Amino acid sequence: MSIFSKIKEKIFGKKAEAAPVEQPAAAPVAAPVAAPVAISEVDVEANLAAMAGADTLNWRTSIVDLMKLVGLDASFAERKELAHELGDTDYSGTAEENIALHKHVMKALAQNGGKVPASMLD
Repeated sequence: MSIFSKIKEKIFGKKAEAAPVEQPAAAPVAAPVAAPVAISEVDVEANLAAMAGADTLNWRTSIVDLMKLVGLDASFAERKELAHELGDTDYSGTAEENIALHKHVMKALAQNGGKVPASMLD
């Protein structure tokens, strides 16, 4: 599993598997099919703020603290791999690159169904 996928899973939670629907054996009329339900956006900020330790980490702007908050290794090697997953092949771990990586992660979460405040995107 990619590092971004791990971050996303920690914030969004695991998707519940749909239980199989039993069809009555002797039903003379087919049951109406329910309309598909739209997937609601996940409130990324609220979910992160509710995690243990959120009040002591600077996860809103720091990729290191964000990774720590969700229980992942925030080492340079892991951040470099995350940057590569998101398309940054020149990541060297500078403060500016860490800020950019955090914003890239937030944008990717937003593109995957997360509701992310504008302040975390730009």
